[in-house]
Amino acid sequence: MTEFRRKTPEEILYSISKLHRGRLKVIIGAVSGSGKTYHMLREGNLLKQQGIDVVICAVTTMQRAETVQQTLELERVPSIHWHKEGIEQKDLPLDALLARNPEVVLVDGLAHRNRDGARFKTRLEDIRYLMDHGISVITTINVYELEGEDEIVYKLTGIRAEETVPSDTLELADEVRLIDVSPETILKRIDEGILGDRRHPAMCRRGNLGVLREISLRLMAEGVNDSLEKHREALGLVGPSGAAERILVSAQYHWNGSLHVRRGQQIARRLNGDLIVVTFVRPGRTLTKDQQVFKRSIQKLAQKVDAKFEELPLPGRRKLPSLLVRYATENNVTRIVMGHSDKNRWQEKWQGSIANRVLRKTKNIDVFIMADRAEQTGERILPIKPRPKAAAERYRRLSTGEIEKKIETIRRGTFKVYIGAAPGVGKTFKMLQEGNSLLGKGIDVVIGLLETHGRKETAEQVGALPVVPRAVIPYQSARLEEMDTEAIVARRPEVVLVDELAHTNVPGSRDKKRYEDVIRLLDSGISVISTVNVQHLESLNDAVEQLTGVRVRETVPDAILRLADEVELIDVTPQMLQQRMREGKIYAADKVDQALGSFFKIGNLIALRELALRELADDVDERLEAWDRNASLRGQWRRQEMIFVCVDAGPRAERLIRRGFRIAHRLKAEWHVHYVQRGAEASGDAAKRLDTLRQLCERLGGRMEIAPLGGRKRIGEALLQRMNELNATLLIVGQSRRPLWHSLLKETVVHFMLRRARGTDMLIVADFDRSAGE
Repeated sequence: MTEFRRKTPEEILYSISKLHRGRLKVIIGAVSGSGKTYHMLREGNLLKQQGIDVVICAVTTMQRAETVQQTLELERVPSIHWHKEGIEQKDLPLDALLARNPEVVLVDGLAHRNRDGARFKTRLEDIRYLMDHGISVITTINVYELEGEDEIVYKLTGIRAEETVPSDTLELADEVRLIDVSPETILKRIDEGILGDRRHPAMCRRGNLGVLREISLRLMAEGVNDSLEKHREALGLVGPSGAAERILVSAQYHWNGSLHVRRGQQIARRLNGDLIVVTFVRPGRTLTKDQQVFKRSIQKLAQKVDAKFEELPLPGRRKLPSLLVRYATENNVTRIVMGHSDKNRWQEKWQGSIANRVLRKTKNIDVFIMADRAEQTGERILPIKPRPKAAAERYRRLSTGEIEKKIETIRRGTFKVYIGAAPGVGKTFKMLQEGNSLLGKGIDVVIGLLETHGRKETAEQVGALPVVPRAVIPYQSARLEEMDTEAIVARRPEVVLVDELAHTNVPGSRDKKRYEDVIRLLDSGISVISTVNVQHLESLNDAVEQLTGVRVRETVPDAILRLADEVELIDVTPQMLQQRMREGKIYAADKVDQALGSFFKIGNLIALRELALRELADDVDERLEAWDRNASLRGQWRRQEMIFVCVDAGPRAERLIRRGFRIAHRLKAEWHVHYVQRGAEASGDAAKRLDTLRQLCERLGGRMEIAPLGGRKRIGEALLQRMNELNATLLIVGQSRRPLWHSLLKETVVHFMLRRARGTDMLIVADFDRSAGE
């Protein structure tokens, strides 16, 4: 094996040179003014406190007070000053830096171009030179200064970068960290004059700032996904991680092949997933003229929609399901898109059904069976657009009740949420930092609930912020503390800081959950800044368990995030987070080893980070679409969908409900959860179980219908009747857990629907088997 081969002298020298080479960390932001330099300097100060030799050079503070404050304790190596078009520029003094030979250099502006006559043309080359001499570098860049991204940004916003770096620059970095800032925060900084007056006018538009932010989040998510896949590959794990969507379309050289590709593209865009198109051909067989035409059409369409296309050999028709599932597993596919069968029940029993065999073989992969509506409605690629509101509705006079409702909305407090991938990323620190900043501007800010978890840095950040004492609630033989919401309402501050949004209150409290307390504060006209981790979002509960093996018990409805006026991600690399853990800055020393071996494993942290980046990118896209329908990067979903989720009382029902909600939310669709109840299931434990499912639907903003099974009607027939009454366009159902022999004797609900609901799209959701990926 190669790992046991003796290395050549050249390989040994190369390995030694890598050991001496400096590291590179890049701090990226959506736009100038997002706080990249501040965070770079703050990291430098933290390294200095750990005894590491750090200097700064060519750092531009723009005389921002907080940023300047971070430079005071750091040694500065003077840069080389020169002017370009009247604007001062700073180049790195390479010889001086080599002579000083620090362990780490902090330098701004990775995309900077040097003066004529400099040793290298660009700062990127300067940095690589320093790294080759054993000096590590932390630097900053804006997303529109990356080649490839700059053209997308210019097309969407009109913003053009003065200089760029090659598209693969971030791949050179050992770590990349995103500084995420909402458009509202940037606009506020512009109004306050913090960012100076030399700004591109397009940078002052909320929609453009949103576009830049979404591009940054998605770029980071793709990079994190690459590192996650490499990590899983090194561990020998196969199949989807659960953090990202990857759609596989199985299309044949037939007239409906393009329809399947187009549908797969629509799904991939709305779910922000990668798209793969695969076809199977019999070796040695020459394609007919029609098939050649269809092949060119599918290849051209795949290229147009930026999908990977592959043509694979098919030894025999019966091999297709196993080959398709194997390919999907090897390529980390999360969803297979294929067509309905045109066979009747007896033909399927005699000849077999491709869809049924695919369903039997898949593990952890959903199967989307695309309806063929062409025969029924003539529908081809894109259905109708949603109907606009009637003009009369726009000019209708508001009623007294509607006016009062609008006034209440105006009185309502604003809501800001800091979200992170895991505990310890710095959400509470940032919340307190903002609270002190607001206090310094004369705004009445109080701490309603703070959890420092013994973290010294967090406790020090409290500063002069007043704290509202907690309420003491007797519970059993103990006296426990909770946020005193009544006292805060009586105090009536302008802003209150509330930590840990997903917290469950002590039994006996007026509200069960802390987020309900927050809603009460907002309704009282008090603005709230709060914190939450991505794993606490209700609809991500299954994904988090798939990623980490941990079922999170405390959750908040996704609607809470959408309720927020601003949501900002606190992004920290897994390496930084593990280092904080080892230093005792997250948990007590006796819990560190256990945490690093379980929830805080590097693979879990990478996956949760990707999940947080993608979730916030989708949230940004939803807000963009609300501001400007043309600004949505994922494009419009032009179908009017009705999602019909079919559940039983089994353990996977919650998974189906959460999946139905997430799809409905992404597609801007109505969704309906339906349960067919037999007579014996109306009381006892079954009734409690149904009540639990109903409450989950309500938390996600949906409604669950429980319908008794009447007469001699079968469950499949009852479901089909209700689907037709609701004009359902997509059925979501769980995979059949019956063994093969059972399906040969008795038709399952899934098989019944595959045969009888061919005019409806079907998503068959896989049962998650954690061992399948190991």
